[in-house]
Amino acid sequence: MNSPITRVFGFLLVVLGVYLWIGYSITALTGSGDEAAAVVEITPEGGEVIYWGKGRCFTCHSVGGQGSAVRGPNHGQFGEKFQQSMGARAVERALARTKKEGVEFTAVDYVVESLASPGAFVVEGYKNEMAVVYAPPISLNLKEIKAVTAYLMSLGGDLDMEAIDTAPSEITKKLYSKIAAAAEAGGGDPELGAEVFEDNCVECHSLGEDDGEIGPNLSGIAASGLKFISESILAPTKSLTKGYETYVVINNEGRQFIGLKTRDADGEVDITNALGDVETITKSDIKEIRIDDTLSIMPDDISEVLTVKEYQDVLSFLMLQKPAEEE
Repeated sequence: MNSPITRVFGFLLVVLGVYLWIGYSITALTGSGDEAAAVVEITPEGGEVIYWGKGRCFTCHSVGGQGSAVRGPNHGQFGEKFQQSMGARAVERALARTKKEGVEFTAVDYVVESLASPGAFVVEGYKNEMAVVYAPPISLNLKEIKAVTAYLMSLGGDLDMEAIDTAPSEITKKLYSKIAAAAEAGGGDPELGAEVFEDNCVECHSLGEDDGEIGPNLSGIAASGLKFISESILAPTKSLTKGYETYVVINNEGRQFIGLKTRDADGEVDITNALGDVETITKSDIKEIRIDDTLSIMPDDISEVLTVKEYQDVLSFLMLQKPAEEE
């Protein structure tokens, strides 16, 4: 019975068992199993599940004697360096943020900021290297961020669920808006998106009161929705803004001008091309003028210029550009 085939079969069963055990262990370690996928309530208990599961906070932080990670600050009481747990510590950090920024921070503001903009306050002795938890690969949603906030505030602090969930301060509201915009845009980082906008968009578009040089002002663009913004970037001819149609002008000599009609007065028409150059054509020299809705002066290769990450970042930044009354 102890044939070579039997021995080989037995060996294969052992190898398969080892692989299954490794897979189970990795799943348990990363929190990517069914427990992490379950709906989490906005409670300290729900936040604890996220902290030690999907959020992977445990890879850098510990809570008192629980865990062994030291890459980030310990969130519990631990030795001389951490004499207060995170909830109590946040009160002191909020005072420091108030002094630096000139606006009043609460303990909840500080904790939410540490999750939404981890580089805003870096604890002395540690690097600015915390992952963006609302972006891939972690991708916590707003509800999960609130739950983690509740858990951290429950560690030695005064837990105020209204300040976390139903009645947040203005500072926390803005941070929540940032997280929500990032999540809707597929996990982009709005702060990095502002840099992408500056590098690729400001020559044509503006934010604020002034109109863009060539393209429309994008203040309040979030009201148009993610689909409109996305199409405007990836397929600009599908979402042409009224007043920014592309004109084709052919003069009597057959020369063609393509761009925006930026002036129509005194017997002349100005056509501004994608580079911002202006051509003035007298109306008596125009053989044909028409709108071509298959053309846009916005570059149609912008999706090739931007990386996927940059695209997600600028999307999340634009999703923060809400109308004034919504801010």
